Amino acid sequence: MNITSSDIILLAHASFGVLGSLAALWVFIEALNARTESAGRMRTAALIGAMAMGAAWILGGYWYVHFYPAEKAIILKGPWPFAHNIFMETKEHLFFITAILSFYLVIAVRDKVYANAAARKMVLSVSMLIVITGLAVEGAGAIIDHGVKIALLRGSKGGQ
Repeated sequence: MNITSSDIILLAHASFGVLGSLAALWVFIEALNARTESAGRMRTAALIGAMAMGAAWILGGYWYVHFYPAEKAIILKGPWPFAHNIFMETKEHLFFITAILSFYLVIAVRDKVYANAAARKMVLSVSMLIVITGLAVEGAGAIIDHGVKIALLRGSKGGQ
């Protein structure tokens, strides 16, 4: 079995994205029952989420520049060109929203969420948007990966 640096970077990219989404879910759960005791946990979870999303952003950007062009060509020649044309194009734009919201969440949880109903609603909304868009981006990545696999499998079978 030959594991390449591309494989490691791509798996780390997805793993950090999932970690960031789970951290946002943690913030959401803490904000549901916000109390004085949960404030520190919300700040910790938001910081973990922002750092994870930042790492996912850096790793994904590096992988996209250095490794994706070859995979893009494979996808576009295969039976699932929509894996790039729809899902990668969407992922390229949706991820910015997810990352920016993750960085903003660190700021939003600095307020006394347990004592401010408006701040609590903001934290709940932002954290859930991160979870939803994070899951959408992860799903898009799976479809893109499958677009490569199906093109390679169909290509190795003589175009069947």
